[in-house]
Amino acid sequence: MQKIRFTFHDRTILLGERKKLKAFLEDLFKKEAKPLNSVSYIFCSDSFLLGINNQFLNHDYYTDIITFDLSPNDSGTEAEVYISVDRVRENAENLRASIKEELHRVIFHGALHLCGYKDKKKSEILIMRQKEEECLKNYFR
Repeated sequence: MQKIRFTFHDRTILLGERKKLKAFLEDLFKKEAKPLNSVSYIFCSDSFLLGINNQFLNHDYYTDIITFDLSPNDSGTEAEVYISVDRVRENAENLRASIKEELHRVIFHGALHLCGYKDKKKSEILIMRQKEEECLKNYFR
């Protein structure tokens, strides 16, 4: 059984080196001592993710990522991670980053949430950004 899966509702984004990325994500969970059963990454449009944001979180705004930890207990992480391809593109442009870099940042962001990192307080955001940068550096070296 695959532990990491990628599904594309929006096929306009290219995600290369999927085997390498899956192995990196599995290794990230191991390094964080977080048992992993399965994580599904679903790449979708703004409108699709807005519908999920409205339905499940009662939020009426666009976002780049929503992470649902569906783990029934502590025996291993089971989750769905929804990523808006539209937001990734816009964020990359605003941050003057490549789409590839921003896409991977968001993918790692979802995994880090599942490993227990938060991003509500300033101190948490700082740690999350440091961990994202560390992941990007290690993945792309």
